[in-house]
Amino acid sequence: QVQLAESGGGLVQPGGSLRLSCAASANIFRGYTMGWYRQAPGKQRELVATITNLESTYYASSVKGRFTISRDNAKNTLFLQMNSLKPEDTAVYYCNNYRGSGRPWSDYWGQGTQVTVSS
Repeated sequence: QVQLAESGGGLVQPGGSLRLSCAASANIFRGYTMGWYRQAPGKQRELVATITNLESTYYASSVKGRFTISRDNAKNTLFLQMNSLKPEDTAVYYCNNYRGSGRPWSDYWGQGTQVTVSS
């Protein structure tokens, strides 16, 4: 069974914080580099951050220093702590594994979680 269930989004004022969670099935999560992606209205989905199984991380330049990705390998769960949020962070956020070149191994996507940054 394939599962990606994102949660934790919402409406927040600029400068605020949110913590996203993603519960994944083992066949997508275990042993894989995992990533957070986002898609803003009218734009293509983009990679936000990745974390390897050994917890090495990568961040897109637009979020570096503000977002922190982490994982709980025992619970197949991925997290994204988002601080100092900006209106341009508004998007639907998705999790998935990561194969390189901005793409996941899995073709399956969850429903995502909406993040809206607005005053």
